[in-house]
Amino acid sequence: MKVEIDRLGHHGDGIAEGPIFVARALPGEEVEGHLDDNRLTSVKVLRPSDDRVSPPCSHYKMCGGCSLQHASDDFVTRWKEGVIHMAMVGQGIEAPIRPIVTSPARSRRRAALSARRTKKGAMIGFHGRGSDQLVATPECHLLHPDILRFFPALEQLTVIGASRTTELTIYVTQAAAGIDVAVSGGKDMDRALQMVLADWCQAPGLARLTWNGDQVAEIVPPVQTFGAARVVPPPGAFLQATTQGEAALIAAVDEALQGCKQIADLFAGSGTFALPLASRAEVHGVESDTAMLGALDRGWREAKGLRRVTTQERDLFRRPLMPDELKKFDGIVIDPPRAGAKAQVSEIAQCEVGRIAMVSCNPVTFARDARALVDGGYKLNWVQPVDQFRWSSHVELAASFSRS
Repeated sequence: MKVEIDRLGHHGDGIAEGPIFVARALPGEEVEGHLDDNRLTSVKVLRPSDDRVSPPCSHYKMCGGCSLQHASDDFVTRWKEGVIHMAMVGQGIEAPIRPIVTSPARSRRRAALSARRTKKGAMIGFHGRGSDQLVATPECHLLHPDILRFFPALEQLTVIGASRTTELTIYVTQAAAGIDVAVSGGKDMDRALQMVLADWCQAPGLARLTWNGDQVAEIVPPVQTFGAARVVPPPGAFLQATTQGEAALIAAVDEALQGCKQIADLFAGSGTFALPLASRAEVHGVESDTAMLGALDRGWREAKGLRRVTTQERDLFRRPLMPDELKKFDGIVIDPPRAGAKAQVSEIAQCEVGRIAMVSCNPVTFARDARALVDGGYKLNWVQPVDQFRWSSHVELAASFSRS
């Protein structure tokens, strides 16, 4: 069956009339394949787009970690900026969209890797697209070289701690002093496993090992730097995917809250925004995760030259801060999960806080929440796209709101 690709969907698939979905196809291309339900398989490109390029990674055809390596950087930039624009148009809002800031290749400092024992040893990597098949990715073009260099040690760890019938999930994070490793799905801890893992922890470059939620060893603290503070996030805690992307988001948030002296940081995590902002303002960080909030507090207490930072443990989905609680602040930064923060934004829309910086990893829920703020009397000043997930369909952003 032959089809022509009309557009790209939000997951990066080409879409032809029908709709028929075609993985790794680009608008304007004519492709041929076998129709399976509403998806074209065994695809052959008959007429390639001018935006088609050779994928730089040898794992691309099998691995599901990337979806857009076959497209030029210019095309991906235009498409991701367009995703944000269309989400805003769908909610009837407008604002300048600044040029996207894209992280370079081999800059991902955290990843959730899959690992499985094999007859000859172990395999580390990502699953194939829409598949349970594990693809080894020793030459991944996304991950930071420090993480790739640690693959042989992770293979040894998999042989030690995985059964032949189960798969490990290994959360790896590049820290200042080494690799932070948190494993889930491993064998139950017993005396024998504990002793073997203790030996494994002598692996060069390891900072910390956590096994099924329990810390096995901390060779050196896996420190992350947020502004003037040094923070040790809990194992597997959320962290911006690249240092370049984090810097772009922090700069945008700082610009959006210029002049603010009392700032509320909602969904504060371990202090990605709160601690840099504390160089010039007092900050109140609100977060539901006790461990991340503790890391933020310790980072502030051990830093020098920062203004006062207070913390509050609270589930902002169930108990959003109300307008009377927000009135003491002149700025808010809010960085919710992909689902957005509908309940909390509804309360912010009714308050009188002058400036808001919103960070989002989902343009659709961002546009929905932005609409609520605009309806409440706020102006959307600008949107700054940030692409930390190069060659994927994901895009993040920071946005500035103000009351006139």
